Amino acid sequence: MAGTPPSRSRVLILGGGLSGTLAAAALAPHGIGVDIVERHALPDTPRARRGLPQARHAHMLWSGGADAIESLLPGTLEMWLGAGAHRIPIPNGMVSFSPGGWYRRCWPEAQYLISAGRDLVDWAVRTRALALPGVRLLSGAEPVRLLGTRTRVTGAVIRHQDGTEEVREADLVIDATGRASRAPSWLAGLGIPVVPETVVDAGVAYASRRYKAPVDTAGWPVINIQVDARLAGPGSGGTILPIEGGEWMVSLAGTRGGQPTSAASQFLAYARNLRSPLIAEFLDRTEPIGPVTVTRNTANRRRHYEKIRVDGFVALGDSATALNPIYGHGMSAAAQGARALRELASTSDITSKGFARRAQRAIARPAAAAWLLAVGQDAAFPQSIGKKPTLADRVATKYVNRLVTTACSDFTVVEALTDVMTLQASGSGLAHPRVLLAAIRGPRLPPLAGPALTPAEQAVLLGRPAPTPTPTPTPTSTT
Repeated sequence: MAGTPPSRSRVLILGGGLSGTLAAAALAPHGIGVDIVERHALPDTPRARRGLPQARHAHMLWSGGADAIESLLPGTLEMWLGAGAHRIPIPNGMVSFSPGGWYRRCWPEAQYLISAGRDLVDWAVRTRALALPGVRLLSGAEPVRLLGTRTRVTGAVIRHQDGTEEVREADLVIDATGRASRAPSWLAGLGIPVVPETVVDAGVAYASRRYKAPVDTAGWPVINIQVDARLAGPGSGGTILPIEGGEWMVSLAGTRGGQPTSAASQFLAYARNLRSPLIAEFLDRTEPIGPVTVTRNTANRRRHYEKIRVDGFVALGDSATALNPIYGHGMSAAAQGARALRELASTSDITSKGFARRAQRAIARPAAAAWLLAVGQDAAFPQSIGKKPTLADRVATKYVNRLVTTACSDFTVVEALTDVMTLQASGSGLAHPRVLLAAIRGPRLPPLAGPALTPAEQAVLLGRPAPTPTPTPTPTSTT
């Protein structure tokens, strides 16, 4: 490195995954040159890549995240759907067993989600982001440390595959390296104070497997058996997600003391022992097309970068706020954070004093909403490690539980919960007078005896040819 003049970037993004490419999409339109440093080769088709083990599990991209991505990269939604992703309306496109009971499916669409494999989601975002003027990808390279002083980060040292190191200066460094980010130790090496951190870990493990769908997945619902933190012992749940290629992505999850394993022989048995056996009953009608994959690194971890005073450095996505994937908010929170970064860059110079801290605060706002949703549930499990719920947390949790039960028969509450769950509205919407009144009134109809399935969905369970689709599902009990 000695004697070699440093390279120069206006913005240096560490990590070429979803968060990194969205950060590039946020800044490139402002005429800011962006270099993305990525350790692994990035495919130019929707196929698996190294460095993304979570791609082997079910991913729901809520409408709050999908809308944010479309605003950053217009045309992405069309790419997803054209490649086989599904746009699923909520709540009528979900067969969901909540802690309060089975949701009805007779309501109008309140929001939506994009159902696809993670590789497809990332591919479309990456393709459109890398096509933007001023965006360059430096693959086969990884950051090894930050450069700067106690008050400003000025770049990073990059190590290439041949072992050579390069000093790369930048006006702004964005850490998008994910859960395994080493930025806190790199910043400490510059003499910057320790980044405050909050962790809530329910010990959730995921076991996922792909299945060949027994029917055309177009118009097929998401099937979701939710974890109920109110029950004694470990929690468990599962999801069938219709994805591209006529496949189902099936993910099962359990908290500490009740996690699923990688044993293929136990996958169906675990699904059959959930609060409802519906997922297992559907899987009885099809065959797996891949092995069982397990992930255990699922703790909620929030690094409070907005509380430190350092210019020239911003963290985005899991590098700043990593969420338990069971709630499906990671991609959406990252997308909304990138959109907030774009809005700030449209009115402020990225080199100005205090820009990084303002950007971190803007990024933290949507992440904080997703954080509250996740830890409000995870902290309630007795096996959970980390920050424990306060009295106010317990009161709020009781209120949300009341809303979840009421939502099984009240569209006012369904709509409010859906807006919050999809990150289209803040949690304050749950305190609206009409929602409070509905919670006080409680359920307006008796609970469903079983899932609300269409005749076509019932036919799959019975192993019969599907009848002509009908939009009106009827309640049925599982076998």
